[in-house]
Amino acid sequence: MNVTELAQAAADRDPGTGLQAVAALRSLLEELEAVHVTNARAQGWSWEQVADALGVRRQTAHRKHARRIGR
Repeated sequence: MNVTELAQAAADRDPGTGLQAVAALRSLLEELEAVHVTNARAQGWSWEQVADALGVRRQTAHRKHARRIGR
């Protein structure tokens, strides 16, 4: 499914369809976040800047992403 189809499925009245779409969207968002955090760090952004952009604390952003990107 593409993103538009997932968004439509998330609004479906059938709980099974809606929940499956929510899970797929959550996975997609995690992937997008990882790509953009990696890009930000490669461009010299501090963990504080990354955290501010994500609306989380620096420690939370660092704990979630540092091991994966090796910084």
